[in-house]
Order: sequence, then structure tokens, then C-alpha cells
Amino acid sequence: MFKNTVATGSKEATDAAVNILKNGGNAIDAAVSAVFTSMTSEFALTGVGGGGAMMVKIRGEEPTIYDFFVDTPTPNLQVNKEFEKIQINFGESKQYFHIGKASIAIPGTLKGLCHIHKLHGKLPLPVVLESGIHIAKYGCRLNAEQAYIFKLLNSIFLYSNNSKELLTQNNKLIKEGEIFKNVDFANFLERVAHEGDDFFYKGDLSEKIVSYLKDGGLIDLESLKTYKVIKRKPASMNLNGNIIYTNPAPSSGGSLIIFLLKLLKYEKRNAISINKIIKAMAVTDIARRKNCNDTNDSSQFSKLLHNDIIKKYQDLYNNNVINIDDNLTMINRGCTTQVSIMDKNGNCASVTTSNGEGSGYVIPETGIMLNNMLGEEDLNPNGFHKWKSRQRLPTMMSPSIITNCNLPIMVLGSGGSNRIRSAIAQVLINYLYNRKSLEESIESYRVHLEGNDLYYEEGAKVKFDKINMKLNLKPFKNKSLFFGGVNAVTTSEGYSDTRRGGTYEVF
Repeated sequence: MFKNTVATGSKEATDAAVNILKNGGNAIDAAVSAVFTSMTSEFALTGVGGGGAMMVKIRGEEPTIYDFFVDTPTPNLQVNKEFEKIQINFGESKQYFHIGKASIAIPGTLKGLCHIHKLHGKLPLPVVLESGIHIAKYGCRLNAEQAYIFKLLNSIFLYSNNSKELLTQNNKLIKEGEIFKNVDFANFLERVAHEGDDFFYKGDLSEKIVSYLKDGGLIDLESLKTYKVIKRKPASMNLNGNIIYTNPAPSSGGSLIIFLLKLLKYEKRNAISINKIIKAMAVTDIARRKNCNDTNDSSQFSKLLHNDIIKKYQDLYNNNVINIDDNLTMINRGCTTQVSIMDKNGNCASVTTSNGEGSGYVIPETGIMLNNMLGEEDLNPNGFHKWKSRQRLPTMMSPSIITNCNLPIMVLGSGGSNRIRSAIAQVLINYLYNRKSLEESIESYRVHLEGNDLYYEEGAKVKFDKINMKLNLKPFKNKSLFFGGVNAVTTSEGYSDTRRGGTYEVF
């Protein structure tokens, strides 16, 4: 009934997962191997220095979410913060990010992957890490998509001496077709293979990290030592007999996806047009702004899914005219990647990880670029460095699994920061409502509404004369990584979004 199906953000990560599955590993082993491999093949998108979330479904059991996104450090008002605002030119727009030592949050990816593997993996950790170690030691060619992101992040990747040393050849940033090696990271992973993660969070490396960042940074030993992976019950909904499981609060993405789908739940199959999706996006955005504006309330996004709230906004959705606010949210490109795997026994893993844009700092002798999550505006809507106590930052990451009669029918997720929610929702609508193939569901032209700014790929069949909303139109001439990078698998198919250059394999 089930085949081994793999979809990731790079050929190297897909090959790593396939190798694990062919050698007796399960979906969780394969996902962990793929993510560690992608830390070299997709260096600009993910790494040990960032955070993420994984949804796991063991056959016969309900799905579970493991939250290993980043934490804020212990508040320290006395630090002279190194926090630099930089501009990045994306062609269609220019955007600002903050980097530097004070942009670095407590990383969770290493602990998350090791913790999940220990609970659910089948093969020994040294075996699972073999591909990641090999790729880091001997290198891989930078593909066009990664080279493009390297170029965009040029000012970040050349910010410190350690990052320059790692990411340049002949004093120039690595470009498409050149071999990227990270020997220090290979050595780091060899140590992880034999010691686990303790040395990073409460051993000698934690002390080196704190010492390295002490002038201008916020990372402290206590925050590293006490970082926890959090097991959560997924947010879910029944859609025509299919159960959609996704990332719950304090994540924002999963709740927003379910909210939007609930608005459309009573639409006829094969009848959900782009215009209806835009209208649902507008109502979802209004509901988010009205009900989710307290960053100290970790449960605020779960409140969106209360029946009285849904009913209120379904009534608004049914109105002919919807008044939306001016755009109050900065669009962030989002350096995120997704691994989706289902094995022949019906075990599933959906994992999304990110390093932000990177802080500009690489931990000496490790090859690890640290995140800049404390400098991401969409993760800190009330302003930077405003937290009163340690907390998990919210995220739009939405690793998801769809089941029917408790058997998995789809595993998916996406990169893309704010567009994660709209990318996944549109793929699910295409696949579950509009009966498109997996490939067509992912490759169909997309839209994204943020405030009154409508971003859309020009092939999207939007009937502008029938939209009763005042919108600022933001067209993209070609399909763009801006609109996410959905990697998905079913029991017998796989597909990776060409917007982000992923690959897939079925066997």
C-alpha cells in the first residue's frame, strides 16, 4: 500500500533520506539525515544555529508535533547590544533585516533532531549522520537557487571574519557551480554522532559560544543549558473526512491555515476560485489583527479556532464588501526549508527548519552560522528585545500531515516566512477541493495577501473586476521563491516545488 516517498529542498538531502530508507531506517531516521545534510547543501536556509518543528506520525498512532524553535535568552538590559540594520535588494523590493550578536536567539535545531531521533529513530545516530558528515567534508556544488540566495545575503555572509573565511573562495563569495565544503562542520557532526548534543548546550562548546558572543550578544549559559524541546498536540480539522494536522499555538501558521480552510469549508468541491481564496485571506488577516496582538499570550492563535470566532468571521466572509486595513506587516522573504517523508510502513515525518537570514557570525571551529531570529520583524511585532521573560518565539512554520481513517494520505510543509500559510493552504485547496494532481497542486500559480497588498504570480486567474476590496497590486512576472517552497509526498507520489529547486524520489 505504501511506497517510500521523499521530497526535500536539495538533491543531496533527498539522496541522504533515500539511502537511509534503503538501509532499513524509518521516516524519522531519513528526515533527520536529510536535515543534517541540508545544512551544507542548503546552508543559506537551515543549520544547527537555528530552529524548527517536526510532525511525526508512527503508523497506528496520532500525529505529534515536536517544537524546537528558538527561545529568547534571559533578559539582560545592561548589555551593549550589537544589532545592525541592513538593507537587502530583492529586485521587486528592498527590505531591512537586523543582524549581529544581539540578533541571535537560543538555537533549538540540534537538540530537536537528536531528541526526536532518540525517541523514534531505528538506526544508530552515527549511521544517520553519515551523509551529513560526508557532504560537509567533501562538499557539494552550489546550485542556482542556493547561489541566488547567497548573492542576496552577501552583506550578511561577509559580515564577520569567520563567515568570510567559510563562504568565500579567492576573496569572493561562493557562486553557482563552485564546491562548498564545511570541514569544521563535518568534525562537529562527528562529535555529535558519538556524544549527542550535551556539549553544545551544557558542555565546553556552550562556554565557547557565550564567550564568543559576550561583547554585544545576549546568549547566556543558563538559557542554553535549560533549552527544552516541547511536545505538542497538533491543531487539526476535519475536511470532508480528511483530518488535517498542523503546527499549533504558539505557532501562528498552523492556526491561520485551519482558520482559512474553515472559512471555505462549505464551498462546493471544484468551485474554489482564486478570488474566493483572496477573500478568505482578507478575512483571515482581519481576524489575526483583531484577535492576536499580544505577543506575551502564547495561546492567542488557538483562540482563533473557537467556534464563536469562526462563526463571526464566516459571516464577514459571506459579505459582498470587505474593508481591510492598510498593510501593517513587513514582508519577509524567509530562509526556510522543508523535508517531507513517508516510508513503506506508513510512518511519516514533516520537518521545517530555518536559520533566519543568519546573524553574520559563525561559531569558530564549528562551521555553524547562528540565526538572527531576534532581528526578524515578523517574529518580534511589538519591537525588538521587548520580552519580559524567556519565551519561545512564534513561527509561521507549519509542518503538516493529512490522514483518512488514521492512515496518512499526504505529508507536506513549506518554506517562505509569511507565505508559508498561504502556500500550504493553496496546495491543500488544489489537492483536496479542486482535485488537482500533486504536481499541479504545487505548481499552480499562487497569490498572497498581506494587509491590502496582493502579491500574485501573473498566471494566477484573478478576476480583478470582481474583487470588492481596495488592493495594492504586486505582480510577479515569473514563479518566485517568494511564494514558498512546498515539498510534499503521498502514499505513492512525491513532488518538490520548482520555486525553490527541491527534488523528490519514490521507490
